[in-house]
Amino acid sequence: MTSPAHVPVLLDRVVSLLAPALDRDGAVLVDATLGLGGHSEAVLERCPRARVVGIDRDPEALRRSGERLASYGDRFTGVHAVYDEIADVVHDQGLDGVDGVLFDLGVSSMQLDVTERGFAYREDAPLDMRMDSTVGATAADVLNTYSAADLTRVLKEYGEEKFARKIAAAVVREREREPFSTSGRLVELLYAEIPAPARRTGGHPAKRTFQALRMEVNDELAVLRRALPAAVDAVRVGGRVVVESYHSLEDRLVKQTFTAVTRSDVPPDLPFVPEGMEPPFRAVTRGAEQATPQEIEDNPRAASVRLRAVERVKGDNS
Repeated sequence: MTSPAHVPVLLDRVVSLLAPALDRDGAVLVDATLGLGGHSEAVLERCPRARVVGIDRDPEALRRSGERLASYGDRFTGVHAVYDEIADVVHDQGLDGVDGVLFDLGVSSMQLDVTERGFAYREDAPLDMRMDSTVGATAADVLNTYSAADLTRVLKEYGEEKFARKIAAAVVREREREPFSTSGRLVELLYAEIPAPARRTGGHPAKRTFQALRMEVNDELAVLRRALPAAVDAVRVGGRVVVESYHSLEDRLVKQTFTAVTRSDVPPDLPFVPEGMEPPFRAVTRGAEQATPQEIEDNPRAASVRLRAVERVKGDNS
């Protein structure tokens, strides 16, 4: 099995956003997308009063991060769950609230770098793409069973693929000849169907289709739609929710959720917000922060990141 690299995106900025909320004895961070534990390790190192509960649906990620963070003892707890189960995880840990929740969305370094998982398009591998490889349908199942209309919808909505209809028709035609099983054959089809001028711009021609399949296989937007309100509800006063997203639809969901909890219901023509009517959260970032050119050069996966954070300033979770 190939060995994964791991370079957490915007690591220093993420820790600096979380640190004020974790600077008290017994503070708890839920790392909702643990991966290989890079962000969690930095928090455990730099926020000595805090502990981390790490969630991941990928058993292999949990195993590797558990080994990496073993030296922190009971300051780290790994939990096998999907991140929309935050409320259950917090309850099962005997907690009535937490001080931080971190989401680093998308596919992890390990999943991309371990060829056998089938997330990457640069090497031929089984078309799997499940973040938890023990349950659910694979990318091959999607390609071999979805109608042309459903494939078009997935490619257009999640991949923003201009040639979605053309690609879907070709997939349906080709699977009659032989079902899809490996990434190499799909990449060949994409090269054949995407016109040459389009292939020369916007990165690898398979990038959008592979992203779309991954998001469909793992039901990522629906999970995020449930997870964001759960995270907001879980944090105590002074607690922060920090999200790194890499897709416009993800970032839109984050923006909508954060706008809803930071917006006052007071009429806009009122010169001040009356006491008790302040919104429950305040924005910590101004809009969405992006990576610097230097960070992108050092870590190309940072190119599309959008970072947002909010802090609870009032509520029942005190």
